[in-house]
Amino acid sequence: MDVILLSYTPEPDALVAAAARICYRDVTAGELLHGEEQKLSEGLIADLFRSGHLSTFEHVSFTFGIDGLSRVASHQLVRHRVASFSQQSQRYVKMSPDPESVVIPPSVSETPEALRLYTEAVKTSQETYRALIEAGIPKEDARFILPHGQSTRLVMTMNARELHHFFSLRLCRRAQWEIHELARKMLILCREKAPVLFGKAGPSCIYGKCNETRNCGKPYRDMEDLLFA
Repeated sequence: MDVILLSYTPEPDALVAAAARICYRDVTAGELLHGEEQKLSEGLIADLFRSGHLSTFEHVSFTFGIDGLSRVASHQLVRHRVASFSQQSQRYVKMSPDPESVVIPPSVSETPEALRLYTEAVKTSQETYRALIEAGIPKEDARFILPHGQSTRLVMTMNARELHHFFSLRLCRRAQWEIHELARKMLILCREKAPVLFGKAGPSCIYGKCNETRNCGKPYRDMEDLLFA
């Protein structure tokens, strides 16, 4: 899976802090933004995060290019409704017959017999897909035979508030492995551009208490453990 940051709001940390200050000071937004001090921004953003006053986070957005995600994971991804998605269409784009175009779960790839069964099924479905198209069946109908693991490409935009929500759910150890890996790569990119804004992103366990009903029993030690272990 490849994840790149295509675009983002300039000066995201300063902009969120400026948006918060405009509520309480008799100055213009431009004056606030250009007069920001990093130390003051860090304290203010930390206060916003603690109080749950996250509407100011919505002024900042990030756009990602994602390649090699399975349709299994993309179906989970679009459940995050406060986001924008543009996904490769199987109706118009002919899918590759290459077995490597299908994502293989680690649990399958680590078990030889399971991998053999999986690979054979993928090959059969892709051969059937190709035969249907050669028989004149439209791609939009032939695609019904393709596996859920078929890889896809998409562009996704989320604002910082929704990204915090996304990271809190999808970086939990109990999240499905593929969307967990996507979230990990996204957070690394976000922290590079907005270290203050995403300094406290991630599941609740990393900050003290797990909010999940069913606890995994293995909380993250710190951000390093979450992103790079």
